Amino acid sequence: MSGRSIARLSLLVDDYDAAIAWFCRCLDFELLEDTRLGDAKRWVRLAPRGGGGAELLLAEAADAEQHASIGRQDGGRVWLFLQTDDFDRDHARILAEGVRFWEAPRVESYGTVAVFEDLCGNRWDLIQPA
Repeated sequence: MSGRSIARLSLLVDDYDAAIAWFCRCLDFELLEDTRLGDAKRWVRLAPRGGGGAELLLAEAADAEQHASIGRQDGGRVWLFLQTDDFDRDHARILAEGVRFWEAPRVESYGTVAVFEDLCGNRWDLIQPA
């Protein structure tokens, strides 16, 4: 087995500051880095507070093609998965922040799950493994 892993995923957003605020407030993510690279470009890394796994690298859309892809990087499907050790706690917290859930929580063979939408329209699973 090699020492490789997926370290981060790039997520297109309309505005760095609005996305940072949303992820930190609504999902309790931690801002790990916000470095200005010039020409309005920034290196912005976020991750779930106290967690592990992959980080999000926010990428502010720079042209019409990128703007058209905001909220559609998933092609209309869930593509991001926020795993928790306490579904009820995190579901209640996220709901209290006004985040839109597409469904009521359900129990599947693999765990408790519900689909929600981020500020850009990307679909996520909040999931607690069985």
